[in-house]
Amino acid sequence: MVSTLDQDQNTLETASRLRLAIARTARRLRQNSGTELTAALTAALATVEARGPLTPSELAQIENVKRPTATRIVARLEEQGLVQRAADPSDRRSFLVGITGEGRSLLRRLRTRKNAYLARRLRELDPEDVAALDRASDVLERLLETEPRT
Repeated sequence: MVSTLDQDQNTLETASRLRLAIARTARRLRQNSGTELTAALTAALATVEARGPLTPSELAQIENVKRPTATRIVARLEEQGLVQRAADPSDRRSFLVGITGEGRSLLRRLRTRKNAYLARRLRELDPEDVAALDRASDVLERLLETEPRT
């Protein structure tokens, strides 16, 4: 019989190994996608694509950053022609951020490179391991979907 203390220790060890594997995988994916954008800019651009147009405050909340940080991110993306600003019809003091065609193209290229890298690596595994990772992806998505907002 496994004690609660042993279960807690096993959970902590699993969390540690999983955190490290996810961090390393994310780093490798970033390294293999190119250097066009930082991770923060890529994440913000993807959020604007998926949920935009949105205000800088909404972007800050979704990305879990402060409003001034979101404003700086928007400015950098705008300088590169990846997003554009438009007046917010519900609040003339603010603006909405939407993705441009160039922004969509860049995200598509980055995703294609990352997917190709990961697919090459997955082809090196046994089919059972690939199936296990597919199931793990479902579990991780559920875990993230149920995360409480801070």
